[in-house]
Amino acid sequence: MRTVVEEALGRAAEAKLRRRAVFAFVMLGAWLAAAIPARPAAAGPFDDAISAHERGDYAAALRLLRPLAEQGNACAQFNLGFMYANGEGVPQDYAAALKWYRRSADQFNPDAQYNLGFLYDKGLGVPQDYAEAVKWYRRVADRGNANAQNTLGIMYSEGRGVPQDHAEAMKWFRRAADQGYADAQNNLGVMYASGQGVPQDFVQAYRWYSLAATGSKSFGVGDGELAVRNRDDVAAKMTPAQIKEAQKLVRDWKPNTKGAK
Repeated sequence: MRTVVEEALGRAAEAKLRRRAVFAFVMLGAWLAAAIPARPAAAGPFDDAISAHERGDYAAALRLLRPLAEQGNACAQFNLGFMYANGEGVPQDYAAALKWYRRSADQFNPDAQYNLGFLYDKGLGVPQDYAEAVKWYRRVADRGNANAQNTLGIMYSEGRGVPQDHAEAMKWFRRAADQGYADAQNNLGVMYASGQGVPQDFVQAYRWYSLAATGSKSFGVGDGELAVRNRDDVAAKMTPAQIKEAQKLVRDWKPNTKGAK
């Protein structure tokens, strides 16, 4: 049975579950207003920085973001970290990215918390530390973030930073999969197909592979072709009645975000 391909800073060998880094230039979100006091004076420069970044004027974006970040604006801190991590307008510098991600993460920015965990996970700008990576992934996963839940499931599945625990991996994969997160749906299919953390169940494996392949693209992620191959592999081991049962489960499935946390 093919597992999911790990994807972070490029594609790795087809031997690990799928995980994604959150390297994305973020706008001010609703969470920010609730977590950080409003800074009306900073709104203009921040918006200007976003516009500069979108048109590829990284020097201007940096010039606008840096004073905001130094003043404690968590979103500016995250974006400054992003630019250092990707070498946009500055030499790529993971240590500097780590510094700004941490400052933002300490203000409860979930994207910064995830990326901070990712840098510890990969040993970028800091000695590799799986336990520290898990700590940051968990903070985001506990808030219902499907990407972080999927990644935490991988850490438990592979025993990195935590004792290997397939049942715990299943729990986190399911939370993300129930939200419609395609990578987690595919990973859940892998667990059912192989009988890890749950009794082997080809009907459930087919169900989750199908969902990963065809739908729940609300996150815009997922390797549909891989999920199709996995579904076809497991279908070859099923009876027509089992396939019919699985297809009904696919048709009846609806996303559930209430139990995400």
